[in-house]
Amino acid sequence: MTLQNLTILGSTGSIGVNTLDVVRRHPQRYRVVALCAHIQIERLFDQCIEFQPRFAVVQNAELAATLRLRLATAACLTQVEFGPDALVRMAALPDVDTVMAAIVGAAGLQPTLAAAIAGKKVLLANKEALVMAGPVFMRAVRDNRATLLPIDSEHNAIFQSLPYDFSGDLLKSGVRGLMLTASGGPFLNTLKADLERVTPEQACAHPNWVMGRKISVDSATMMNKGLEMIEAHWLFNVPAEQIEIVIHPQSVVHSLVQYVDGSVIAELGNPDMRTPIAHALAYPERVDAGVAPLDLFKIASLQFLRPDMERFPCLDLAYRALRDGDSAPTTLNAANELAVQAFLAGRIGFTAIPRIIATVMDESPSAKLSSLMDVLDADRAARMIAEQIIDGMALP
Repeated sequence: MTLQNLTILGSTGSIGVNTLDVVRRHPQRYRVVALCAHIQIERLFDQCIEFQPRFAVVQNAELAATLRLRLATAACLTQVEFGPDALVRMAALPDVDTVMAAIVGAAGLQPTLAAAIAGKKVLLANKEALVMAGPVFMRAVRDNRATLLPIDSEHNAIFQSLPYDFSGDLLKSGVRGLMLTASGGPFLNTLKADLERVTPEQACAHPNWVMGRKISVDSATMMNKGLEMIEAHWLFNVPAEQIEIVIHPQSVVHSLVQYVDGSVIAELGNPDMRTPIAHALAYPERVDAGVAPLDLFKIASLQFLRPDMERFPCLDLAYRALRDGDSAPTTLNAANELAVQAFLAGRIGFTAIPRIIATVMDESPSAKLSSLMDVLDADRAARMIAEQIIDGMALP
């Protein structure tokens, strides 16, 4: 058994916390070298005391000074750094084997890309790295012989359901297509007219999963599933027309693979992110994740529904972005991030989110993505347009 040295990007978020729970169960397998957070220094302090990493990273110098003092008082030798450059360094540390990429949004792109360039085993929970920079990121993985393992429950389920030697050739592997399951979020049965009055608290009340506020809103609009569809395209080399979204309210079947002989292989489990995390950490072995076995008798029945594109226009916008290609997915992601931020801040209504995204996509020129700079330029341009639109429609 080889000891894996870990960097966790986003250690105080839900994925980071669940990752550390799996690590806690297997101290002989995993050693935490670096913990990277944003502003939750209370939780990060507790994590440093327990796991004694060599490094901890926070957003800015002020938070770093506060954390540094607290750790010194507690006789903890963890070295505290701050800022985006520190995140990149932590992702590429020479003695780190595995990087959990769990920073939400565009902020996670550069450190995740740095891990790929450094040839690490990258556990990808940051879907924006592929949505924003699919061609650039996948080239970095190939050129540097990095290992890429998906953490999103849906993509992890597909990974487990594909042939063990799948190389991105659907025809050769006998695969007809992929089916990504979606819970439908908190508004699956809400009247469309009532969506105008949805509050951030209602949008963040996911029926099955405990997640951060941004990803919870994405689930409510089903943009999260649209981003996952784009991510699946890059992960598995599958075109948009062979990726189907299936609403499955119970969140037990995490995704399915259809084969040309009529077989459909699915991965099932309780809705607990420790399962895909443990799978990726230990791959190709299996370890205990602390997740209760699935009780099919208690579940009794499973539902599968077609998504209503009128109720969930964000899903249609994601398909449009993937078909348009080039910088369209980058634009989609940037516009969505700003629109969701504005909604959570009370500046716009819930149904304004897809309208803003559509307008930004209409007004943003298409650009080829050959480098990280191309990606960042497209992201920056889309954000400028989105902010102008939001300012124009912001609630008083």
